[in-house]
Amino acid sequence: MNKKLPIKSVVEGMLELQKTGNSATLLGIGPMSSNLMQASFELAKDYDFPLMFIASRNQVDKDELGGGYVNAWNQERFNQDIKIIADEVGFDGLYYLCRDHGGPWQRDQERNAHLPLEEAMKLARESYLADIEAGFDLLMIDPTKDPFEMGKVMPLDVVLERTVDLIEFCEHARVERNLPEIGYEVGTEETNGGLTSTEKYQEFIEKLEVELTKRSLPMPTFIVGQTGTLTRKTEQVGTYNFKNAYDLAQMAKKYKVGLKEHNADYLDDITLLEHMPAQVTASNVAPQYGTEETRAYLKLCELEQILKKEELIEEASNLKEVLLIKAIKTERWRKWMVNEQKDLTVDQILASTELSLDILDISGHYVFNDTEVKKEIEVLYANLTNHHVDGKRFVVDHIKRPLQAYAECYNLKGITSRVREVLANK
Repeated sequence: MNKKLPIKSVVEGMLELQKTGNSATLLGIGPMSSNLMQASFELAKDYDFPLMFIASRNQVDKDELGGGYVNAWNQERFNQDIKIIADEVGFDGLYYLCRDHGGPWQRDQERNAHLPLEEAMKLARESYLADIEAGFDLLMIDPTKDPFEMGKVMPLDVVLERTVDLIEFCEHARVERNLPEIGYEVGTEETNGGLTSTEKYQEFIEKLEVELTKRSLPMPTFIVGQTGTLTRKTEQVGTYNFKNAYDLAQMAKKYKVGLKEHNADYLDDITLLEHMPAQVTASNVAPQYGTEETRAYLKLCELEQILKKEELIEEASNLKEVLLIKAIKTERWRKWMVNEQKDLTVDQILASTELSLDILDISGHYVFNDTEVKKEIEVLYANLTNHHVDGKRFVVDHIKRPLQAYAECYNLKGITSRVREVLANK
């Protein structure tokens, strides 16, 4: 088993490699399902690169705070199940459990309930403490959501104050428990498809360094910057700005910090390749992998219907219909919609076949853990297995296609070995 490097050390190695013209971009993967975990471990084993699993509070959180919609994972079960999958695949490389968008009001129900600041911060600390005790390696400190300031950009000083307070809480909790070093990810504002100005970015880093130094706290591992990416529906609707990405990356490097980019789903190969000369250290992809898994199930359902038509199976699964109805009723799709579609009612969606299928494509992954959905998947797999088709294998391989495209364009092949080598020679 390889000795696990702290994620901060990996980023230090990545920044060193950038000096030698050997740049690469780490991939943050939203943990949408166990199938995605398996696909990620299989690819990373073959390609030798570290994995970052970036869990939002809606996906993975304490049971007492509402738990997560992915496999009903709390932090401890998330850690345990990922290790089981890694062992099953035979993966002995580096992987990191990362908190994506931790902080106050980052659970939908907390924001919708308009909890007061003190209560929202208290729950954020509880969640972070569970992260730390479960062995998370990277915590994103994101106080940029505020139900009382919706539609406004949070004042920089407010973001800074809450960020430093939460880092201080997490560091003290880690040290008290004698736990290994963890990394932090911070940002100046919510990623919404715009651009982070280099002036604001620099101001944030400078002020952050001053405040952290005062309290003897570590600098973050990543600072998030907006490069123009934006995911809506199942498309990349943003416009990538190479110069902005490059300038932000250079600024971050002055402080030995990596530039992290969010909303990097559905990028074309050229844009992915831009990340190398731009020297973006890491970027996050999440909903795309959930959509790929949904599409894999729907393709298998089509095959199943063919087998039924040919009278090779007696009873087909009802997966497509169950998945569709439950996905629509979650209403989690609203965040990915545009314009007036955000305000459509469930009945309006159900009345339109086209809209229903669009919503299924967007948000099927939100209900993969539903009992009835899981039952229908098992029926589907059984029907196909009887006719020489391994449904689960197809699903895993289907998810691996975009993972592989990103890994190749991001120059991730062999990056674990390259990072270890450059760190050993420092």
